[in-house]
Amino acid sequence: MPQPRMPLNRTSLAVVGLVFLVGGCWLAVTHASWAPQLPTWWPTPGTHSTIVDAGRLAEVRSEGWWTPTAMAGTITLTVLPALWCLHQLPSGFHSRTALPAPDSSLRTRALEDAMTEQLVALGGVARCRTRVLTRSRRLHVRLHVWLQPDVTPAEVLPALTTLAAHTQTALTPYRVHTHVRFSTRAHRRPQLR
Repeated sequence: MPQPRMPLNRTSLAVVGLVFLVGGCWLAVTHASWAPQLPTWWPTPGTHSTIVDAGRLAEVRSEGWWTPTAMAGTITLTVLPALWCLHQLPSGFHSRTALPAPDSSLRTRALEDAMTEQLVALGGVARCRTRVLTRSRRLHVRLHVWLQPDVTPAEVLPALTTLAAHTQTALTPYRVHTHVRFSTRAHRRPQLR
C-alpha cells in the first residue's frame, strides 16, 4: 500500500533543500575572500546595507493595507507549514484497508461492527467494544469484552481465539495483533430506600 503523499513529501523536501542550498551558497560566497572574483550579475550586499530602506519602510507602514497584509502573510507562512508537519504524523487510523483482490478494500468500521456482532452472540458476553487500527501491513484489534456476572474469561477465550484466527485468515496479507481486555458486570443489587 504506497502512501499517496510520498511524492509530495519528497518534492517539498527537495524544493526546501534546494532553497537552503542556494541561500547558503550565496551567503558563503558573498562574504568570503573570493567575493571579488564573482561575476558582475551576482548580487552582493554592501557592508552596512539593509534589504529595505528605512524611509521606504516608514512610507509602506503608513499605508492602511500594510498591517493586515503583513499579519496575514506571517500567519499563513507559520500555520501552513505547521499543519503540513502535523499532517505527516501517523494517525494510526485509516478508514479503509486494502485487500489483496484488485480494486477491493474493507472499511475498518465494518470490520469492527462484524467482530462486535460475533462476540456479543457468544454465550456469556454481555457487550463488547472493538477498535481496529491499521498501520502499514499490521492490524491492531483492541477488544473490550464485558462478561456476564457468573462467566469467567477462560470460558470465552477459546471462542475469542477462533474469531481472531478467522480474522487473520480473512485478512491474509496483514498481520493481525489482538489485544483483549475483560471486564465483568457485577450482580445488580436492589436499592432500598
